[in-house]
Amino acid sequence: MTIVEVVDQYLRQSPFLEEALADNLINVSSLARSIKPFIEEKLQKPVKEGAIIVAINRREPNYYYKINIGIKGFLKNLGDIIVRSDLRDYTYANSETLMDSVRVLIGRMGGEKELFVTVSRGIYETTIIVSRAAENTVATIFEREKLIAEKTNLSSITIRLPKNNTEISGIYYFILKKIAWAGINIVEVISTTNEFTLVVSEEYVHQALGILIELKSS
Repeated sequence: MTIVEVVDQYLRQSPFLEEALADNLINVSSLARSIKPFIEEKLQKPVKEGAIIVAINRREPNYYYKINIGIKGFLKNLGDIIVRSDLRDYTYANSETLMDSVRVLIGRMGGEKELFVTVSRGIYETTIIVSRAAENTVATIFEREKLIAEKTNLSSITIRLPKNNTEISGIYYFILKKIAWAGINIVEVISTTNEFTLVVSEEYVHQALGILIELKSS
């Protein structure tokens, strides 16, 4: 193996390192010193630090870099961003009767365009997010179900995605990374084919919205 091949192998095992390199966030000399023992062990011979620096700089654009370019172009075509506030999040244990209760809820709220409702069924539990105006309805319909968790004072941010979103790698990661770097805790993530919804505490909604608008216009 050559030095370039060993460097490439090391970096491909560390996707976050590759990402930081692509964004010019890492000092290449410091990285070379750090990985020098690994390179020498693989090659079974001493290697000069300068040779490792050259190998790092000569690497072809990595996968992260390539999808990063595609994603930035994709984000410019994002559709409307819709915010809904004053939401409630309820998580119930799955049971033989739970889906019957869900059907009743959807039936009652189906014609209410101003009310927000979404249901996510997992293997062991189901989460229901609704507008605060429907909390009494939920309490009544699900009174016999086992409530696991409840969260209040939430907001949702829904992004309309271009129809080719399933053909682009890394879209959700790119968006969620920006939100995480801002220290914003995501309560729920909901997606359909052409919609992507983040549910966050109301105290973070303006900050999260600002990040998404910036991504769209960058």
